[in-house]
Amino acid sequence: MGVQTFGSELAIEAFNEGGVSRFAVPTGIKGKGYMNVVVTLVERGGEARSFHTAGHRRFDVEGLMVSNIKKETAIMTDEALQYRAVGRNFASHEFVNHTNDEYVHGIATTNTIEGFFSIFKRGMRGVYQHCCEKHLHCYLAEFDFRYSNCVKLGVDDVARADRSLKGIIGKRLTYATTA
Repeated sequence: MGVQTFGSELAIEAFNEGGVSRFAVPTGIKGKGYMNVVVTLVERGGEARSFHTAGHRRFDVEGLMVSNIKKETAIMTDEALQYRAVGRNFASHEFVNHTNDEYVHGIATTNTIEGFFSIFKRGMRGVYQHCCEKHLHCYLAEFDFRYSNCVKLGVDDVARADRSLKGIIGKRLTYATTA
């Protein structure tokens, strides 16, 4: 964190990922206590970055928004209250009201980020089947990379492979001994 990379127009939203079947929840426990909260920043026509956070509250998202978004950015969110006060720190803050079935309000839309969530959730339920909280950040990084390096953004297969291989320079794979 600490690198302010996002500019222009940015959609921000949080969602719950994971959890267990309602049949596997121990007796007496109700709600979404087993869910992991993910906050994602998606630049319109650009890259995505996802974060596993402690919750949906303002202080859970404020730090990552301030440290990852430039002040001159126009942000777009849903009507959730945790974004209202934080949105004052940026050039503009537009929001859509999902409770009134509003998904576009002027230039404000969260359809870009909903598309990202759709791809992520489909991959997690269809390909990987299970992800524990310990490794969630790795899955998020993979889907962020896929979204940010697609053909629509001018990245072909060769360029994508080159970008992914740059991450292994200077790293060595070691195996821990089992003693």
